[in-house]
Amino acid sequence: MKNALIWGAVIGVLSTIWLFVTHALGYDTYNENTAPFEYLSILIPIIGLFFGIRSYRALDCGGNMGFLEALIQSFKILLFGGILAVFAGIVYINYIQAGNNLAVFSGRLFGALLIGLLSALAVSLILATKSNKVD
Repeated sequence: MKNALIWGAVIGVLSTIWLFVTHALGYDTYNENTAPFEYLSILIPIIGLFFGIRSYRALDCGGNMGFLEALIQSFKILLFGGILAVFAGIVYINYIQAGNNLAVFSGRLFGALLIGLLSALAVSLILATKSNKVD
């Protein structure tokens, strides 16, 4: 659980920083336009999950981890990171960029959820070391 909290916090803090940096650069969520560099934010959960699951495999599993173990740990990491990112997004929407932009921001959060789930599957497949036969 400690590993999930640490790497979830890393993903949540980096996502929060990314949100405020894009705001400082003048890219807001008032409209549905997305700047091309905003797609780089996809790397935050991918890299965070990769290093989090790799750390979990090395420290907690002794270098031997199955796909399901990796997937469950990925979901834990994403849960903690998502809680932080959503809290930061709520603060951002209500206090920093107050306006009628909840629909656009919720669409971006849904996109982040989808990216997180796909990243969890990919990282779990890449880092799983135990192969289980299905008969």
